[in-house]
Amino acid sequence: MLEAMELETAELSILLCDDATMRALNRDYRGKDRPTDVLAFAIREGQHGELAGELLGDVVISLDTARRQASDGDRTIVAEVTFLLAHGLLHLLGYDHRDAAELRRMNALTDGLVAAARPYADG
Repeated sequence: MLEAMELETAELSILLCDDATMRALNRDYRGKDRPTDVLAFAIREGQHGELAGELLGDVVISLDTARRQASDGDRTIVAEVTFLLAHGLLHLLGYDHRDAAELRRMNALTDGLVAAARPYADG
């Protein structure tokens, strides 16, 4: 995915967790007391973001929620986690989905990142 975005030297961390951990993070950082599927914490945003260098930030994915969504969407857990990772990566890069146009753009980019990762995810 990083290669597809021409960010071969960039770094990010990925945390795979349960719904309880995700709920606590979502509550503490977004004020929403419920689990969610993916959170992204961009290092480049905010004060001193310019010091981040090649570090993008953290993507947190709830495997509990991913499992439910995969089942509901008739997808594998690997496909769902790959999708959520792509979505989270785009958030780290400053993309959002506050309106329909942003959502379309982000969905198209997400699809491209998932396709770029497919040879590795299917491995």
